[in-house]
Amino acid sequence: MGIIAWILIGLIAGAIAKALTPGKDPGGCLVTMLIGIAGGLLGGWLGKVIFGVHSINGFFSLSTWIAAIVGSVIVLLLYRVVSGRSR
Repeated sequence: MGIIAWILIGLIAGAIAKALTPGKDPGGCLVTMLIGIAGGLLGGWLGKVIFGVHSINGFFSLSTWIAAIVGSVIVLLLYRVVSGRSR
């Protein structure tokens, strides 16, 4: 996939992760996109390590989106823990 596809998946997966997790989140669109990109990478890596499958198959693959969203939720929760302690 190209970098544009990763950014688009990251933006959408980060927004879905923010919608799925209750509470107020610090950060705007750029933070959401970075959380989504990091979550997509984390989700793909976890899918490969835990299930032994290549979960990043393509832009329109369901496994790509599920991995990106699950990874984004994990990264978002970690981000909340870290940013909550610094305030």
